[in-house]
Amino acid sequence: MAPMQDNSACDEELMERYARGDVTAFEVLYRRHELRVWRYLQRETGNRATAQDLMQEVWFAVARDAAHYQPTARFTTWLFTIAHHRVIDSLRQRRREVAIDVEELAADPAAGPLPAAEAHDRSRALLAAVNRLPEDQRSALVLQLDADLPVDAIATVTGCSFETAKSRLRYARTRLRELLTEYA
Repeated sequence: MAPMQDNSACDEELMERYARGDVTAFEVLYRRHELRVWRYLQRETGNRATAQDLMQEVWFAVARDAAHYQPTARFTTWLFTIAHHRVIDSLRQRRREVAIDVEELAADPAAGPLPAAEAHDRSRALLAAVNRLPEDQRSALVLQLDADLPVDAIATVTGCSFETAKSRLRYARTRLRELLTEYA
C-alpha cells in the first residue's frame, strides 16, 4: 500500500520518505519545486531545450542520490546546488548568452500599444543589463530572484562564503542600476 500523500510535510521529511521507497513523496517534492527549478535553469541557459534537458538531469540526480541525501542543509539548497552544477557543466560544453523571456516581463497588451511598447523596451534594457553582469553576480541574482533563495543558500549553491554571496548581490544590483540609468 502506498503511503498517504502529505503536502504539509517539510521537504527534508519528504526526501527521507522517498529514499525509503515512498514514490508519492518524490511527486510532492517535484510539484512543489519544479517551476522554481525550471525558471532558474531557463534563465541561466537562455535556451528552453537546454533547460528542459537540465531539468531532467536535476531530477534524475535527486532520484539517484536519494539514498545518500543527508538533511544537513535545507532541501532547496541541496536541490539548487545540483541545478547550479548542471548549469556550470552545460556552460562548459557551450558558451551562450542569457536570455530573459521578454514576453514574460512585458505589460498587459490590453493596456494599449504605448504601455506595451514601453514595457517591451524596459524588458529589453533589463535583458541587456543582466547579460552584461559578470557571471558570478548574474548567477547570484538569478538564484535570489527566480529560485527565491536566501543569501546563505546562494552561498552554498555557488560554493562561496556568505559575505561573498552578499557582495555579489549588492554589486549586481548596483551595476544593474547603473546600466539601466544609461539606458534611460
